[in-house]
Amino acid sequence: MRVLVSAASRHGATREIAAVVAQTLDRAGFDVDHIDPGDISDASHYDAVVLGSAVYIGQWLPEGRDLLERIESQIEGKQVWLFSSGLSDSPSKRSNAAPTTTSRISRLNARHRHFSGKLDVLQLSLAERAAILAARGKYGDARDMDAVRGWAEEIADVLATAPSAAR
Repeated sequence: MRVLVSAASRHGATREIAAVVAQTLDRAGFDVDHIDPGDISDASHYDAVVLGSAVYIGQWLPEGRDLLERIESQIEGKQVWLFSSGLSDSPSKRSNAAPTTTSRISRLNARHRHFSGKLDVLQLSLAERAAILAARGKYGDARDMDAVRGWAEEIADVLATAPSAAR
């Protein structure tokens, strides 16, 4: 079974989450491609897709939204998981999610998970620092990679029992 894993990441932390997902699925025996969003033009040959994005001001990054828009028709009817990474858990709550993301989750029958993010002040622009300060954001790495691995193992379990689970 072929699985696409991709994540939009401004400073690399969300890409690292995607790498853990890809490694976990690979170890479970799946044929996994971990590709940056801008390098994907065709996802029709994948059996399952795991897409993620860092969240800024309650929204996925443009690269993540653009990727979903480009491949949405190609992944309809397939197993789809989406994840968000950021400082707040608000985007993971359907009532607080951006309308475009919520409608895509619904249309694709996707499962969504939010992970806490990483905020390194040395990687931020002055404008980003000001926004974080105004929002009372906390610097540091709040990512729980064990939770990421656990989620990826859940995905592997679902894929292993899928009707087309030929690996």
